Amino acid sequence: MATTPPPFSRFEWIIAWRYLRARKAEGGVSVMTWISLIGITLAVFALIATLAVRSGFRSEFVGTILGANAHVTVYSYGEVNEAGVLDRSLPDYEALAETVAAVPGVTRAAPLVKGQVMANLRQRNAGVEVFGISAKDIQGIPGVAQSEESVGDLARFEDGIAIGSGVARELGVSVGDKIKLISPNGVKTAFGTSPRVNAYEVVYVFTAGRWDIDRTRVYLPFAEAQAFFNREGVADEIEVMVDNPENADALALAIQQAAGGTAGVWTWRDASGGFLRALEVEDNVMFIILSILVLIAAMNIVSGLIMLVKNKGRDIGILRTIGLSEGSIMRVFFICGAFTGVIGTLCGVVLGCLFALYIDPIFSFVNYIMGGGVWDPSIRGIYALPAELRLADVISATALSLGLSFFVTIFPARRAARLNPVEALRYE
Repeated sequence: MATTPPPFSRFEWIIAWRYLRARKAEGGVSVMTWISLIGITLAVFALIATLAVRSGFRSEFVGTILGANAHVTVYSYGEVNEAGVLDRSLPDYEALAETVAAVPGVTRAAPLVKGQVMANLRQRNAGVEVFGISAKDIQGIPGVAQSEESVGDLARFEDGIAIGSGVARELGVSVGDKIKLISPNGVKTAFGTSPRVNAYEVVYVFTAGRWDIDRTRVYLPFAEAQAFFNREGVADEIEVMVDNPENADALALAIQQAAGGTAGVWTWRDASGGFLRALEVEDNVMFIILSILVLIAAMNIVSGLIMLVKNKGRDIGILRTIGLSEGSIMRVFFICGAFTGVIGTLCGVVLGCLFALYIDPIFSFVNYIMGGGVWDPSIRGIYALPAELRLADVISATALSLGLSFFVTIFPARRAARLNPVEALRYE
């Protein structure tokens, strides 16, 4: 009694391999196979490259936010003073900072005084945002204290001010120069409020990694900032850093309870939530669009297999006559189509991973070819095009490509299996 061979037996792979190695007379089949392979390769490459840039952009954006900004900000809801003005200052800022710092998960709580002024050096002016902070607390800001492109000595912070590299570039400032800070809300006199103008030595220039921060941020010693903005004895807010910024929302309630009922909290997600949501929507749309491109590329496999089935009709009839089952014929042509999908997917994965790993020299080359100015940090917010290769992105792109390739291969393979051997051999 004859035994039925198991699925995907060796002879099925041999037959499929012979069909893939088309002769010159069957060059059309070979061309369609190459077109399918190249199409899938490019589609998978584009998908992985896009996912890598998406992941890198989000990581870079979030990293620069968390490197120079508070993870959670504690502020006062405010009280109406005797003059009928809403006062949002924090008079008990030292005790409040100690209480918030005691919350589990909080690594640092620093009082801040904030204000917007004009910076001036000779004939140059720039609008800047001043952060009044203590010398100890500024050492805990990674984007400032651990800046890779810094100039000067942050240990001399009490003797002057620290400014962003964008501010220094705008004003033409270097370490040791003195710049003027001009505030319209200055000294109160009998004739009204006169502008306050103070000169400070630049002791430190930092690069936080975000254009908007480097272009506007200035740090001033806390006591000096209180005097400059007429905020003696009070702070504007408490800057809170946590050990896990992604968990800031979960700690927000505990921080607010520790701060008291008159205090509010504002997390970094609240501040950048609109951009993050827009980025997430854009990511989903791009994934769908590129998935459609992978599907279109996979559909070329159908065209190639249909041509192959048409050219191999006589062979199919002979194979059926000598005893091959419909299942064996289907698996032979399924292997032909799936092989193209697998090779194209692997090539696309390799190209996509190489693009993500070597994006800097690739982007530099493109920027050189285009004559520069391809990437505008004032619009993008960061200085270079980032890419972060994640295993989950590679797996999702690979699974999508292989799944679509295998799925579309089934239909022409079934057509080949159901071909009537009598009809196939009638005119032979």
